Amino acid sequence: MASADSDDEIPRSLRVLWGRTDRRPRAPQPALNLDRIVATAIEIADTDGIGALSMARLAERLGCATMSLYRHVANKEELQVFMMDAAPGDPPDIQTAPGDWRAGLERWARELQAVYYRHPWILQITAGHPPLEPGQLAWLDCGLRTLTGTRLDPQEKMKVILLVLNYVRGEAQIALTLHQATGPEDHTDHDRQIWYGRMLTKLVDAEHLPALAELSTAGTFDPGRLEAHQPPFDFALARILDGLEVLLRSETLPPGRQAGP
Repeated sequence: MASADSDDEIPRSLRVLWGRTDRRPRAPQPALNLDRIVATAIEIADTDGIGALSMARLAERLGCATMSLYRHVANKEELQVFMMDAAPGDPPDIQTAPGDWRAGLERWARELQAVYYRHPWILQITAGHPPLEPGQLAWLDCGLRTLTGTRLDPQEKMKVILLVLNYVRGEAQIALTLHQATGPEDHTDHDRQIWYGRMLTKLVDAEHLPALAELSTAGTFDPGRLEAHQPPFDFALARILDGLEVLLRSETLPPGRQAGP
């Protein structure tokens, strides 16, 4: 039986990413390596979606036999682990004035949103997947460090980051859904909001869905109204940060916190 601190229970993909096993092929193949395989797989997923990625198509793009890929990755699931570790790139180097946690956390949220917009397939393969890869954990650590110097304890910092993370993921998921529904690549977020409002007007009536009907009656999705208001992402992120600011300025500790001596 393996000891408690053995690497045996760690999946091979994580052992490769954390440098606990040799990532070189068993025989020299200078034209094909793991980094090139992963980069090409990301290109396919970015262009055509994760559903279009197959080992056969990847091999065709790389100009090699499909079986050659298995010298570097065990299967498609392992390949996806490598992809979601590599695609976000390094987290931002967030330098803010001492105590300016809000600017740092806001930048982290916007940089994370940009990752999801560049690589929307990440939302599909990371759903329900706790981060264990070095690249994923580097982003999590970056977010936590924005809260350095606040009076939040480590558990509370983690809760704040998860709150912001889940908001950013949710917003990106909705944007992706609207993108798929509206079709053309040249449609902007503004176009998609107008399209959604038009659909609501056609489908919703005040008798059955009065609160939604009020949106249409008030012209919430009219082009001029949309341009005059703060973008939805900005508005909601600001309210999340406002709430945290109130908490940090409060003299009362959150429920469950014990005052020190």
